[in-house]
Amino acid sequence: MDFSEMFFGALTLIGGLALFLYGMHVMGEGLTSISGGRLERILERLTDNPIKAVLLGAGVTAVIQSSSATTVTVVGFVNSGIMKLGQAVGVIMGANVGTTVTSWLLSLTGLESSNFFLRLLKPSSFTPVMAMVGIILIMGAKTEKRRDIGGILAGFAVLMFGMEAMSDAVKPLADVPEFTGILTMFSNPFLGMLAGAVLTAVVQSSSASVGILQVLCATGKVSYSIAFPIIMGQNIGTCVTALLSSVGASRNARRAALVHLYFNVIGTAVFMTAFYSLNAILHFAFLDHAAGAAGIAVIHTCFNVGATLVLLPFARWLEKLAMLTVRDDGNETKDELANLDVRFLDTPALALAQCRRSAGEMAFLVQKNISTALHALTTYRQEDHAALVEREQKIDRYEEAVTDYMHKIAGRSLLEEDSQKLNMLLYCIRDFERIGDHACNIIEQAEQRDRKRIELPKKTSEELTQYIREVYKIVSITADFFVKEDEGAAKEVEELEDVIDRINKQMKKRNMKRMKKEKYSPEAGIFVNELSINFERVADHCENIAICFLGGGDLETEEV
Repeated sequence: MDFSEMFFGALTLIGGLALFLYGMHVMGEGLTSISGGRLERILERLTDNPIKAVLLGAGVTAVIQSSSATTVTVVGFVNSGIMKLGQAVGVIMGANVGTTVTSWLLSLTGLESSNFFLRLLKPSSFTPVMAMVGIILIMGAKTEKRRDIGGILAGFAVLMFGMEAMSDAVKPLADVPEFTGILTMFSNPFLGMLAGAVLTAVVQSSSASVGILQVLCATGKVSYSIAFPIIMGQNIGTCVTALLSSVGASRNARRAALVHLYFNVIGTAVFMTAFYSLNAILHFAFLDHAAGAAGIAVIHTCFNVGATLVLLPFARWLEKLAMLTVRDDGNETKDELANLDVRFLDTPALALAQCRRSAGEMAFLVQKNISTALHALTTYRQEDHAALVEREQKIDRYEEAVTDYMHKIAGRSLLEEDSQKLNMLLYCIRDFERIGDHACNIIEQAEQRDRKRIELPKKTSEELTQYIREVYKIVSITADFFVKEDEGAAKEVEELEDVIDRINKQMKKRNMKRMKKEKYSPEAGIFVNELSINFERVADHCENIAICFLGGGDLETEEV
């Protein structure tokens, strides 16, 4: 093989690798997008059942085709406090099992048969059709969902074309002594494991590195003695992604990433020790045979399934080992906005769900402040006022952080449905923040009334009590329907706002008459009038939230 052949072969190999990695990326993006975050949200509802956790982790990873994505999501859930560390252990184990599906798909490239039906299973036979269908959907589909399906098909086709290109490029290397010499070096278990770990850490995907190993099998020079330690190392290298994502995260998040590392390191140590001990006694003949793409998939699957079966009973020990590594020092405080984690931005629908969670917490803080402010109108206490101000500062932090996070989500590829939800949330949190501002105004009026000892006639007090009751009711229903996503309650808010409008008009009219007849002091009249204005605007903002919620974010809310 002369220099020019090696040079152009290397170019083909690089091009094939680029297509392979890009196809895997596009396919993964499409699968993640079409899942709409639903698969990841299933993980939030995990029980403490370890078997269920493993099955869920395997299922999610098999669908989105990335154990790294599943593990990073789990680290984010643990960092946010959504998932306990003990629950994360099972999911992480399951993710390792789920990633083996990719290696079986890639092993189809190794099919060799003259049988018509078997040839149809070979990727080179069906991927051209998939590519054409995918491109048609991407260019002609009117819905985002169909375009995502097109992306999945086209991505898989590109991935397989890249795989075929790499296979064709490496086949001539079988006759190059230098190349076979390098491969022979990796038959050393330690060097092979190190090579697998480094390759996976670089490409940030165990599926991709396993695919590259399957391509090298096309030379016929990769024996099972070479492949086995490399596969073991690949499982260790895939931990790098989760470890990097845990930098700067909470202690439990770092522990979750370490569980992933310990699982693979301990599993590798156990399997390599057992395998080479048995080989010393039984002298496995197959080790000298050339490995095929399907053989690589078998080893990869056996390791991950076997390691899970062996280590699942010791899940608690893995958790304790991670806790011993990252110890508590008593200084860490829970971040109230930890669920707005940058790790979720790669799954916009999931990130949007976390925004919804924070917006719900903000809504209940607003409800609490309105309750405190309204109660202060009859019984003012300085400590209640201070607590309200503290909550108002927290509400402002929520509004700023959630808005900033949603702007980041808006920069990602969103389904039309998710885009509408994002707009709805943006409008709603603005209105909730303004209701919080009115709560501050109301308690300041309560403080002023207490300080100046403003007295109101019995009839005015009774009317005010009814008004207070209706305002508290509309805010409570608004916060409740927003969190529970109850359309029926949202419609009730619109009806209640009409009731409050009538009460407000009557209140202002009677207040004006009483001021003219000097039935109470000007200060009392001003107090009632300003209070009515704040009550009316609180109700208006509640109605804005209801209208926006029912309209899906397409309506502009009223500026008040």
